[in-house]
This record gives sequence, structure tokens and C-alpha cells, in this order.
Amino acid sequence: MSNDTPALRTWTPSRRQMLAAFAAVAAGGLGACGGTDDAPPPNQIAEGTAPDYYPPAYADIIAAAKNEGGELTIYSNTDQENWAPIFRDFQKKYPWVKKINANNLDSDEVFQRVLAEQATGSSPADLLVSNAAQAWAEYVAGADRLLAYQSPELPKLPPFATLMPNVYAMSTDPMTIAYNTSLMPKAPTGLKSLADIVAADPGKFNNKITTRDVKGAFGFTVSYTYTQANPAAWNSLETLLPLARPETSSGTQTEKILAGEYLAGFFISGAPAYPVVDKSGGLFQVTFLDDGTVVLPRGIGIAPKAPHSNTAKLFVDFVLSAEGQRAVAEGGLTSYRDSVQRAKGLHTYQEIVEKVGEKNVVLVKYALVSDGDEKAFVDRWNGLLAR
Repeated sequence: MSNDTPALRTWTPSRRQMLAAFAAVAAGGLGACGGTDDAPPPNQIAEGTAPDYYPPAYADIIAAAKNEGGELTIYSNTDQENWAPIFRDFQKKYPWVKKINANNLDSDEVFQRVLAEQATGSSPADLLVSNAAQAWAEYVAGADRLLAYQSPELPKLPPFATLMPNVYAMSTDPMTIAYNTSLMPKAPTGLKSLADIVAADPGKFNNKITTRDVKGAFGFTVSYTYTQANPAAWNSLETLLPLARPETSSGTQTEKILAGEYLAGFFISGAPAYPVVDKSGGLFQVTFLDDGTVVLPRGIGIAPKAPHSNTAKLFVDFVLSAEGQRAVAEGGLTSYRDSVQRAKGLHTYQEIVEKVGEKNVVLVKYALVSDGDEKAFVDRWNGLLAR
């Protein structure tokens, strides 16, 4: 994720270099978070047709999408590397979609930008994608913020696939502990384990631990959710936070851990971390937390006045489908549909459950936290941080 405000980037099938680079990344191993040695077979895409369990009227949506100009615009906080196989396979399924415009905004900025544009009466956004649960909850609290749409995929999915009305889970990404293996040879297994390692040699870890800034929606959501599920975690945080430095970007955190500026970080999103593991030659590693792994769904919804609303519906249904969830996993995000089989380079919700147990999976809910509770948490957290 980025804190900059880059211009929209356009995906077209001619960007073969990106696909080649992604394929090289996907060929790497998964390290501490598991996986298998078998490369996954190619994703099988049924071109131009919907699954047989869709209603007959779905043909009207496909026909209408064909008349929308073959374009789609997405406001998101999702990296291009994560999007690559999703866009590739969506365009295989619906080849008349020639251009997908996607950006990589900060978690909160997705909503700030579309609200600013809607205030002027016009926005090019068709889809909103973000894993900032609190920001989503604040956004949908306003009237007419999303197009009402119920995907025909929902009966095939677990209940948590519907995060809020008209907001669906595109992926279920785990928060990990990431660490530099050359500087931290003893691997942590959870937050308490990390705190015990740090407490044994605090001087070594002073200003060498990173976590997300809880002033941002992403950092607040994952940290607050963890402590709500595991109040005893404050004992570990009292050891870790006085030695830690907050960052506003997972990308920055992974870069600095790999470079050795940080020895370790906690609540690091698996989505940007997995490719770093694959490319680091064993120097950068991640692990799920055995005392509670926060899983943060990545929400997707259709803008209320989407210029390409039917194409947007096709896209939502695709990412929730068996074909789409397979592409989601290939892009480094974590799929949650049972039909997606674990394989080299593919990550699934089932993998997390197998590693830490269902009782240690902490699924983030898309719900507003009161101002008072938010302030109390942020004050306590930042009061412990090294500043």
C-alpha cells in the first residue's frame, strides 16, 4: 500500500512483462507459512459464460456490459502485483473488456477520493476495493454510497463473504509476524513468543521493531481487533511497543525488514509480504501468530453511479467465483473458497486454520467502533510506543 496519490494505472493484455515478473514471483516458496512443492495447474476459465447456477436473467447483465465500452475503473489499496492474475483471467472470461484502470491508494484515501469526486457530481470509479474495515463502515454510513447488488455467488460462500450490505469479501488476508532471518535466527511463533525473544535482549531490539500506525484505519483495525479478541496481549505489547516504531505502509515495513533496518514487525499484511518472502532467498520470512492471527477481509463494492455498472457486476461475481478466487490466490491474496486447492504460490483461508486452529483465527468485522473506544485504544497504544 502507498500513501502517495498516483494516477490511475491502466492494465492491458499487452503488459506481458508484468505477467512474466509475476510468474517468477509465484514460482517461489512460501517459507514459514506453508504451502506445497507442487506448482498449481493453469486456471480454467469458461469464456463469456456464467456458471449454470446463475439465474437466466444474468444474460442481460452480460449483454449490457458488452455495450459499456469495454472499460472498468477501480479505486483500491491493492498492489498491481496482486491484481495481475485477476485482471488477466477476468479478461479471458470477458474478452471485450479491453482496459482496466486501477490505482494503489492508501487504505483511507480510496474513500476520501471518491467522496470528493461525488461531491462535484461525477466520479469515474466503478468499483471500490479496500481492506480498511473502519473506513468502509464510515463510508457506507452515508446514504447512497454503493450500488445495491446481490451476487449470485453468495449461496456458494460462507456467511462472512457478506461484510456489509453490498460489500463482499474479495480475499481474507492474514496479519503476520515478519522478520529478518539473518538478524533474528530464533523464529517467533506468535506475539507472546516475539515479546519473550525481545525481553531476553531488549537493547538489540530498541527501535528495531515495527508495527502499523494506529492513527490510520488499517493499523487501528487490525491492532484493535487483536486486543479485543485477546486482552492478555497487552502484556506482550507492553514489552514490544516501547521498542517499536510505527509505519503507515506495509510496503515500507517489508522493505525495511529486508534491509535490516528492522529485525521484525508484527501485524504485517500477508498480501504484500508473501512476494518478498519468495524473492528474498530466505532472508525475509513470515509466520502466522499461534496466539491469534487476525484475518482482514478485503472488501469490494460497486460505486453508486458507476459508469460501467454492469461490467462492475461481472467483476464482483468473478472475484467471488471459483475461477476468480483461484486468480485471487495466484495474485498473493488469500482466497477463502473451498474449491481453491493449496499449491505452490497459492494461499487460502484453510491454510491459516490448519496452521493456528479455528479458535486462533480472529476475523475482522466490518463495523464502526465508537469514537470513545477508538480514542481510548489509540491513547493506550501510542502511550506505550517509543516516540
